[in-house]
Amino acid sequence: MADKAGNPLRRALWLDALDRQLRPYLPPQLANRCRLANINGEQLVFLVESPVWHAKLRLAEHQIITAARSIGLKVTQVTIRTATASLHSPTQQNQERPKPVSAATHKGLRDALASLQDIAPTKR
Repeated sequence: MADKAGNPLRRALWLDALDRQLRPYLPPQLANRCRLANINGEQLVFLVESPVWHAKLRLAEHQIITAARSIGLKVTQVTIRTATASLHSPTQQNQERPKPVSAATHKGLRDALASLQDIAPTKR
């Protein structure tokens, strides 16, 4: 870990990888509402979106410590902070962008719309 502490980019990537390893062990409702922000000695530091998620994560503290130990971390405590900015890394945010619609999909939608217009009732 000394190597990771010396290079901020390498440490950020290491923390992101640990976050992805811990995420499956979190209760499902919390997985997208918190993020591992740091490891300070034997302390995990998580960021959450709001005070409500802060309380829910606090209730899952024992489960989080057990999960962290299962992947080889020697932790004894969880600290939770409420974030004021987005919790997700830029790589995760890019994955959530909508995918462009294909030409075949456009054609199918145009054909469906045209068929609906053909059967629309006429005005009297």
